[in-house]
Amino acid sequence: MCETCGCGKPGEFTIHDPNQAHDHEHSSDHKHDHEHSNDHVHDHDHPHDHEHDPWHSHEHDHDHGHSHGSSHDQSQKRLIDLNLDILSENNRLAQLNRRFFEGRKVLCLNLVSSPGSGKTTILEKTIIALKHSCKMFVIEGDQQTQLDAKRIEKAGSRAVQINTGSGCHLDARMIESALKKLDIDSSSILFVENVGNLVCPAMFDLGEHKRVVVISVTEGDDKPLKYPNMFMTSHLCLINKSDLLPWVDFNTEETIKHARSMNPGLEFIIVSAKTGEGMNLWFEWLSKQAESVISPLKL
Repeated sequence: MCETCGCGKPGEFTIHDPNQAHDHEHSSDHKHDHEHSNDHVHDHDHPHDHEHDPWHSHEHDHDHGHSHGSSHDQSQKRLIDLNLDILSENNRLAQLNRRFFEGRKVLCLNLVSSPGSGKTTILEKTIIALKHSCKMFVIEGDQQTQLDAKRIEKAGSRAVQINTGSGCHLDARMIESALKKLDIDSSSILFVENVGNLVCPAMFDLGEHKRVVVISVTEGDDKPLKYPNMFMTSHLCLINKSDLLPWVDFNTEETIKHARSMNPGLEFIIVSAKTGEGMNLWFEWLSKQAESVISPLKL
């Protein structure tokens, strides 16, 4: 189980390559020794694997009358320490991923949202529009199925699928393992479509350059107030399904006001992946990000 958020089991994820029949990789109970092409090598031994159970206090067999009133506090402290260890290890691996991207001149974007916001459709339309301007790769994250990776491949981009099982987010180790399968080209864009969830993905740095949160007008304009961490850690918010605005109770101005009250620098683009409204602004934003890492896209 991920003690940070309570989801999944240790190493419970599978990476699928839609180009290879029956391809799967179970990444549990073994070390992850590999080398990225920019020559950084690292061994995923986890230095914080303690032999004692962090959830329980130690038992004492000595006979005396006093009670251990601090046992609950000690257990809580162990749990807090374990959570810090998990995030610290993730951040270390994320930094190695980031060094890999920098060495390859790869722009990595982490796309996050709740389920059904339209992330995959936005990616499909982006790939179709820009595949002749820039090399693009996609890591898909879902608990089960390879459906999204197959959609991305059909749109014209190389993709691998991470299935997290009962896990509710991607982490840096999963991304590192997926990169071995993806064999990403230099001077390209990597989109990571995270598991649909506005809570836990906010805590896990993947090594991305920018985090893009996608919401749809069908979700309600109070999303930034309900899930503040996601909006505080994002750089761009795509408000999708604008074609439905005449038929839903959604106040765009209120949504932007709520989000910017906690993250003044957050950018917004209103789009409809279905009709194409605003997608040119999204492409321009991508070109601006690519300019600092690769080169401007030919839109």
